[in-house]
Amino acid sequence: MAVRACGLIIYRRLQSAPSSKVTDGIEYLLLQTSYGTHHWTPPKGHVDPGEDDLQTAFRETQEEAGLQASQLMLIEGYKKELQYPVHGKPKTVIYWLAEMKDSNAEIKLSEEHQAFQWLNLEDACKFAEYEDMQVTLKEVHQFLSSKE
Repeated sequence: MAVRACGLIIYRRLQSAPSSKVTDGIEYLLLQTSYGTHHWTPPKGHVDPGEDDLQTAFRETQEEAGLQASQLMLIEGYKKELQYPVHGKPKTVIYWLAEMKDSNAEIKLSEEHQAFQWLNLEDACKFAEYEDMQVTLKEVHQFLSSKE
């Protein structure tokens, strides 16, 4: 049976310099794991019994980044399912997109992560070394650009 995990790709808008494109001021939240290869990823985790996928995404975000659902605005129309092997077993990860209501809200990491960064698209793609996550971040950015 495939392992199933859910999470949120979280972004914030910086209110700094006016720019020609609204997406220029967008940064994505990535967390660095404190285990394994210390890879960078959006908050995500395994679905608990009795939980639906979206509940899992919000619970994991609260556990891993300290962000309550009330601090986030779920963006309609974006949902991405990734499938890849982990230790020889299939894994499915479903991501939704959420915007920080307060771009300065504090991130409180759990023991599962040792660092976090807010990164623009280019840097986020460098930190997210897995190609499927890089593609997903670019898709999110394109999706946000198309909504402007």
